[in-house]
Amino acid sequence: MKAFVFPGQGAQFTGMGKDLYDNNPKAKELFDKANDILGFEITKIMFEGTAEELKQTKVTQPAVFLHSVIKAICLGDEFDADMTAGHSLGEFSALVAAGALSFEDGLKLVSKRAMAMQKACEAAPSTMAAIIGLDDAKIEEICASINKPGNVVVPANYNNPGQLVISGNVEAINEACEAMKEAGAKRALVLPVGGAFHSPLMQPAKDELQAAIEATEFHTPRIPVYQNVDAKAHTDANEIKQNLIAQLTAPVKWTYEVKQMMADGATDFVECGPGKALQGMILKIAKGVEGITIDGVQ
Repeated sequence: MKAFVFPGQGAQFTGMGKDLYDNNPKAKELFDKANDILGFEITKIMFEGTAEELKQTKVTQPAVFLHSVIKAICLGDEFDADMTAGHSLGEFSALVAAGALSFEDGLKLVSKRAMAMQKACEAAPSTMAAIIGLDDAKIEEICASINKPGNVVVPANYNNPGQLVISGNVEAINEACEAMKEAGAKRALVLPVGGAFHSPLMQPAKDELQAAIEATEFHTPRIPVYQNVDAKAHTDANEIKQNLIAQLTAPVKWTYEVKQMMADGATDFVECGPGKALQGMILKIAKGVEGITIDGVQ
């Protein structure tokens, strides 16, 4: 069985999507429509912009979404997925690819999400850190010992065995990183991000996005969509909505999501979108498992 997976924020690069725009009439139509929906020429920044310009909040998330979704649409019959999933932002791409959301509605929600998250980031000094080489349970224990109102630190991204990203207030993250090193972590690296994604500090963004999601029409997907908040397959439109709302303040359970897809029969993982980050994660999650194929459509 084949699983198509979609990357999240951070996979962007200058020139992303230009080959599609230049060579595929359907892609050109969708990119032009995106410019109209967003109210600015995101294509110009995607194709020609600097790395700094691509890192603008209003650009980054829609850019990764557009590259991923338009690539999937242009695959046509070659998009022969039996199941799909996305990492954080990528979950929106997966939902559009599976038919649960229209292209237009997906883009509008992603744009809304980006701006709401930016506002939440500006409300409090916060960041994230990658913890390498420490058991998930130990990381959870250390976070729980430090976490309290006003000093938030929580597990945010379960990326693969041996790599978990934590999220929270700057002071709490720094305190947690020292404790992680003392507990035997190989590395505890503060990431160059401006906010505590997938933590309680995203509650204002969650409230804003919830209203937009609830006002958007979702459909029963053609194939199961595995969601970040519980790592399970979903086909019920209302369940999908609620999980998508919860996602902003809940951890991304990617390790368990991939394991569940494998348990449900996935033998071929195809990353659809910019970069190869998910392929690297899946290789570590499926380490030692025979018969698993991992490739990408860039």
